[in-house]
Amino acid sequence: MKFKADEIASVIQHEIEQYRSHIDIREVGRVLEVGDGIARVYGLSNVMAGEMVEFPNGVRGLAFNLEETSVGVIILGDYLAINEGDEVRSVGELLSVPVGDAVIGRVVDPLGNPLDGKGPVVTSESRSVESTAPGIAGRQPVTEPLQTGIKAIDAMTPIGRGQRELIIGDRKTGKTAIGVDAIINQKNSGVKCFYVAVGQKESTVAAVIDALEANGAMAYTTVVVAGASAPAPLQFVAPYAGTAMAEYFMYRGEHALIVYDDLSKQAAAYRELSLLMRRPPGREAFPGDVFYAHSRLLERSAKLSDELGGGSLTSLPIIETLEGEVSAYIPTNVISITDGQIYLQPDLFFAGIRPAMNVGISVSRVGGAAQIPMMKGVAGGLRLDLAAFRELEAFAQLGTDLDAATQSQLDRGYRMVELLKQGQYAPMDVIDQVLSIYAGTNGHLDKIDIDKVHAWEDGFLTFMHDQKPEVREKLADGGKLDDEKRAMLNDAIKEYQVQFKSKYGETAAVGA
Repeated sequence: MKFKADEIASVIQHEIEQYRSHIDIREVGRVLEVGDGIARVYGLSNVMAGEMVEFPNGVRGLAFNLEETSVGVIILGDYLAINEGDEVRSVGELLSVPVGDAVIGRVVDPLGNPLDGKGPVVTSESRSVESTAPGIAGRQPVTEPLQTGIKAIDAMTPIGRGQRELIIGDRKTGKTAIGVDAIINQKNSGVKCFYVAVGQKESTVAAVIDALEANGAMAYTTVVVAGASAPAPLQFVAPYAGTAMAEYFMYRGEHALIVYDDLSKQAAAYRELSLLMRRPPGREAFPGDVFYAHSRLLERSAKLSDELGGGSLTSLPIIETLEGEVSAYIPTNVISITDGQIYLQPDLFFAGIRPAMNVGISVSRVGGAAQIPMMKGVAGGLRLDLAAFRELEAFAQLGTDLDAATQSQLDRGYRMVELLKQGQYAPMDVIDQVLSIYAGTNGHLDKIDIDKVHAWEDGFLTFMHDQKPEVREKLADGGKLDDEKRAMLNDAIKEYQVQFKSKYGETAAVGA
């Protein structure tokens, strides 16, 4: 066998041309001290803020504090396995999470690791946890409704796609229930949903996941969990990780909804980290940049311009107050960032009015722009009417004699309050909401016993579905509530009043 010198020469020449030298240079440091979810590291002089570092046991951390002689690192995982003197190396990457259709329907931790026992999250795409919010030119006004399925909210504090609506109230007033109902109501709407649980009890999160599965909502929902037992760094990172997963769909021209439950606990985790890192404390011992921590998170929710695909990310941040103290530091911060708030009042909740929304304080800064024309026509004056009713109710408790007009206003107010009550995990179609609110605001329930209002409503909606489908179809055409539609509705209600009277007798319904 003869060797051909020219072939060998050409192969060697080709290899020399293709040769690229790769020198793997990594900066290595040592752990000076570790504990409470943070580590001080000496030697990483060129590490950047927010850069990932890796510890010997595979746990990763985030460069949080860049000091003159050391680097403060927050540890994203089990810090108990890290010891003083361990080697730490910089990774040269920013923290990122897996994104895409693979995360939909899964329960994951803030790093994208599965917690549901369904195997790994298989996706080739990832997205940086921290990213810049779209600028003014990259946005458009919020005009497209996002229906929550809750009568009181869709009628009086409507939410649009791309809006940030705060849910605020004391503990155990139904804040999580509103977020979960909003997710359940997105069924068949094409909206991808994300529920971020920060500092919640594992049993509470399990109950939410069960409710989502029972209502068929997990098919389009991702749950990101940093529970009460998770280290503070993971609780701090969780909302940003959930937002990164949701942003993927927004920038793809789709629509997403994210519920942060809750940002009070995220702020507390951030305060813990900052104090451990010896950053100067400010008001209520929070660090000076806690406002920025929330603003850079919530500003990422937007309705993108048509040039960027027209996608949207709607966020429902939840804040827990203490004794109704809305003017505390974190609540006022988040109120100033968001586009409105739904305030849940304990007194109303314990009186059986659920959702326990205080109409006077609750507001949507997008307003009627995020309502269908039909709902705008029906519920336009509802907020003012209910606020006036609350004032009259307080006046009536003084025991003074009331004239007939005031008494009739009170009677209607009591029935509207009863009508706006709604059970948990039972979101309503927007046309059904329009039907109920129209009947209430136009006095068709004024002569119905208060304890029969819900029976009247249930029967009326069934009657409209089964016996008057053509009226429902006419209402669902997307147009305004004109005289023709009002006449059709009034005729249908009169017909139903006769059926209701025959079923419950003259005492329940004297006619409308």
